[in-house]
Amino acid sequence: MPYFTSPVDGARLHFVDYGPATGQVVVFVNSSYFGTEMWEYQMLPLADAGYRCVGFDRRGHGRSDDVWGGFDLDSLADDVDGLLRHLDLREVTLVGHSLGTAEIVRCLTRHGAGRVARLALVAGMAPGPVRSANHPEGVDPALVEAGNEAFRRDRAAFFEDGAHAFFALGLPGNDLSEAYVRSMIDRCHGATARAGAALGDLVVTLDVAPELAKLDLPALVVHGTHDESAPLELTGRRAAELLPDSTLKVYENAGHGLFATHREQLTADLMEFMAGR
Repeated sequence: MPYFTSPVDGARLHFVDYGPATGQVVVFVNSSYFGTEMWEYQMLPLADAGYRCVGFDRRGHGRSDDVWGGFDLDSLADDVDGLLRHLDLREVTLVGHSLGTAEIVRCLTRHGAGRVARLALVAGMAPGPVRSANHPEGVDPALVEAGNEAFRRDRAAFFEDGAHAFFALGLPGNDLSEAYVRSMIDRCHGATARAGAALGDLVVTLDVAPELAKLDLPALVVHGTHDESAPLELTGRRAAELLPDSTLKVYENAGHGLFATHREQLTADLMEFMAGR
């Protein structure tokens, strides 16, 4: 299996590299709890279409090392940059989902955009859903902390109880098999309890609003109208307004898991974005 060494602490991080080596490069950064398998409906069609699709399992996730530290945003961003450098990737389209959007934003502001041509924020947590000095209308931090406590108390129930809202099941167009939903719940356990808890704590203080305003490169923001994890008005729409060169695409009825429910639409929008149309 291919691994690279984290520049933070030497942890072994697993990555995948699909499609032709000479194709336009797309690097995917995952949501909390998931590994690269969450992107199957994007990575496989894009690789078939000639794109080079790269992704990795975040520390404490999937097939990467189980570690205690390195879950601060700077270290997570350094891991993303470490992958770009390990494979010497250039002219990259960085695609992040959920908390992964904050990681790619911090990667760019911390390491520069010399290797990156554009970015896509998919159902992003960026710039941060929680109330802060930059965002007085945000969610009460106590509500997020209560969710984090529920995770620590019984993460199996946390994943099980949250799946319906995550995919906005029952709304028009959000048709997923019970088998698929079950498989994704099971996949969440590929993240260690330590990793999941640490990332939950990170969301409480997440605020990359000032950094978004500094990113002078094309950006695509994709968000669902029924995203309960990262409500559109508190995250996606704010991100699009802060980014100097952004396009916002709002998916009707989509929840946080739009990478599955709106798979074809997302893949088509990414292809259009990378083609510069």
